[in-house]
Amino acid sequence: MKPSEPGPECELCPRLADLRRANHEAWPDWFNAPVPSFGDPQARLLIVGLAPGMHGANRTGRPFTGDHAGLLLYATLAAHGFTQGAYNADPGDGLSLHGCMITNAVRCLPPENKPMGTEIANCRSFLQARIETLPHLRAILALGKIAHDSVVKAAGLRLSSVKFAHGAHFELRSGLSLYDSYHCSRYNTNTRRLTPEMFNQVFLEIRNHLRAV
Repeated sequence: MKPSEPGPECELCPRLADLRRANHEAWPDWFNAPVPSFGDPQARLLIVGLAPGMHGANRTGRPFTGDHAGLLLYATLAAHGFTQGAYNADPGDGLSLHGCMITNAVRCLPPENKPMGTEIANCRSFLQARIETLPHLRAILALGKIAHDSVVKAAGLRLSSVKFAHGAHFELRSGLSLYDSYHCSRYNTNTRRLTPEMFNQVFLEIRNHLRAV
């Protein structure tokens, strides 16, 4: 079976590995490594983000932890019963996920949060393996188009038949559905492209789906 997590010194993407080393020189106490998935190995829901943020997961080592995007994501997860404990923007806060796991399409920090196509493709084997290692998985939530596209390709489907749109959902295969949302980034929430109400509605639909299957 292919590994679902890259090793700490992964060299598949030279540009990202170089940035990782530079960040380690500048901030030796930061995580500065491929960020592993976080959550419940019995998850029925997998959330797929874009990539670690510079001052978020790249610093803390936990997806969506320490930056603005995590505030809305973890608050919404808590509201829908996917968390145990309190989120305090720190991997030592004692937070755990129940029935849910969070990962990223690209596991290393990309320059300016913009991974290249080859880097997304290089990391897709880990995403594909992560999906396959979750025996009870029934829904995937893609945060943004890059995450959506990578999930669709990991499932072996054509992008032309499964197009990204906020609030859309598709059947990837029997028993596994894909849901789309705009990414909960600072830019999207500040510009109101994504509001808490919009994000909550996506989770309501996912919760209803999980109750029905």
